Amino acid sequence: MLALMADKIGMTQVFDENGILIPVTVIHVEPNLVVGERKQKKHGYDAVILGVEKVKENKVSKPYAGQFPGDAGIRKHILEIRDFEKEYRIGEELSVAVFEGIRYLDVRGISKGKGYQGVMKRHGFSGGQKTHGSKFHRAGGSTGQAAWPSKVFKGTKMAGRMGGVKRTIQNLRVLRVDKDKNIILLQGSVPGRNKSKVLLMKSKKK
Repeated sequence: MLALMADKIGMTQVFDENGILIPVTVIHVEPNLVVGERKQKKHGYDAVILGVEKVKENKVSKPYAGQFPGDAGIRKHILEIRDFEKEYRIGEELSVAVFEGIRYLDVRGISKGKGYQGVMKRHGFSGGQKTHGSKFHRAGGSTGQAAWPSKVFKGTKMAGRMGGVKRTIQNLRVLRVDKDKNIILLQGSVPGRNKSKVLLMKSKKK
């Protein structure tokens, strides 16, 4: 798999060569430091460990700081990517150039948390009658049975916590890559709030 950690900047819009307006998400790919690696012979699988966002040594514990190579500095966020497809060396910084020539990406992030929500917002229920003295408007309605077994079955759609979960959007088209600014423009939306961390991955289906 070919993947890098990045930051979601926000959304904007661009015009294509035919003058069609396209909504895009701006992604900033901070240089990913190759912190370490895992080998099949020693660990049972192949992987590379990447780190982003520099942090001062006095902000972390000594065991945490000890895993970073040489004078490359300490990174706040680290992630293990299995079966990395590019050549690399320990201490190298990988840039947006890794995705050169790739037209589609999968993006994984944590969706926006919306707190505790009712069934209409959370599951799209239509609600009850709004006139003629009806007292059933936005409630969830019955969740169980009148007869045996009188219980709520697992998976019943009810009110509860919404958002704040890991989501992956597949097959987002790469519209533009700026190597100087380490920025990628992806057609469409990406999960998560602005300035949140996302994982860019080479599309599995394209």
